[in-house]
Amino acid sequence: MKLGIVGLPNVGKSTLFNSLTKAGAESANYPFCTIDPNVGVVTVPDERLTKLGEMYHSKKVTPAVIEFVDIAGLVKGASKGEGLGNQFLANIREVDAIVHVVRCFEDTNVVHVDGSVDPARDIETINLELIFSDVEILERRIAKVAKQARMDKTLAKELKLLEVLKAHLEEGNMAKTFELSEDEDEIEWYRSYNLLTAKPVIYAANVSEDDLADDGAANPHVKNVRELAEKENSEVFVICAQIEQEMAELEDDEKAMFLEELGLKESGLEKLIRASYKLLGLISFLTSGEDETRAWTIKNGTKAPQAAGKIHTDFERGFIRAEVVAYQDLMACGSMVAAKEKGLVRLEGKEYVVKDGDIIVFRFNV
Repeated sequence: MKLGIVGLPNVGKSTLFNSLTKAGAESANYPFCTIDPNVGVVTVPDERLTKLGEMYHSKKVTPAVIEFVDIAGLVKGASKGEGLGNQFLANIREVDAIVHVVRCFEDTNVVHVDGSVDPARDIETINLELIFSDVEILERRIAKVAKQARMDKTLAKELKLLEVLKAHLEEGNMAKTFELSEDEDEIEWYRSYNLLTAKPVIYAANVSEDDLADDGAANPHVKNVRELAEKENSEVFVICAQIEQEMAELEDDEKAMFLEELGLKESGLEKLIRASYKLLGLISFLTSGEDETRAWTIKNGTKAPQAAGKIHTDFERGFIRAEVVAYQDLMACGSMVAAKEKGLVRLEGKEYVVKDGDIIVFRFNV
């Protein structure tokens, strides 16, 4: 999974990126200090892996990973060359979802590019820049297609889609609100444009430490972000980037104590991962043995052969069956042998839909 982090300058974007990835992206109290897009890879915390690794005495434990891409803060006019943002938008075109960091804290020591804290205005500013960037992509494609559309029916059909889609964006709408027909060509073209405003969004409401314990319930700015997100079916999680940065320096046991002192059940990273998996409809199945215990991320609804293909294409091609046991069942029994004796290990075929926490051994023949 790949997530792109966007936001205005000085909203806590790079501070959050640093704390999530410990990659040390430069963070300072002035706009445009992030010049190159920063990329960091984060492992997905999953205690199931640790326990399975211990049960099987695995030589290595491999968690799922998320790649974060952080770009320079966007300002009004970024798509027209203002600030430095637009040249980096290309770097997040390949991401699965966008994490939009929104400032929901008041602090006179940290300047706001527009002089005041107003999440709705800030979100609109970023959305408009993403829309303008998408319009530019469509204009380039239109220029390419228009020349040959007179002689080619397929290209003429695509040109029509491009023009309607461009008009939709120019009215200030996001691509994800565009109503696509069920035409397979149109669906394929739409996907190929890789529009930023078609991507799912997770809002990170960045609050002060005081607003963390009640998850921002008393913060009017957070309330605004939640209302906006609800209208567009986006996810929201409340975070204090400053606290996350302090936590990033701690060992795991110290982190747990720190969270407890703050009255929190999970870190910002864990909140973000939960929101990302929910928004993108992702789950993890597990494989375990002496050599390796590993988590594999798949779309919810994936059938056994396609899940096997995540491990190796040969597994999907020569799929025979899957030996499946639920994580909870295996833990309750204490071993695979005991789980088999109780009839909790099932043999599943090609139509089996994999569930989160399934521990699977694939049988295949190539």
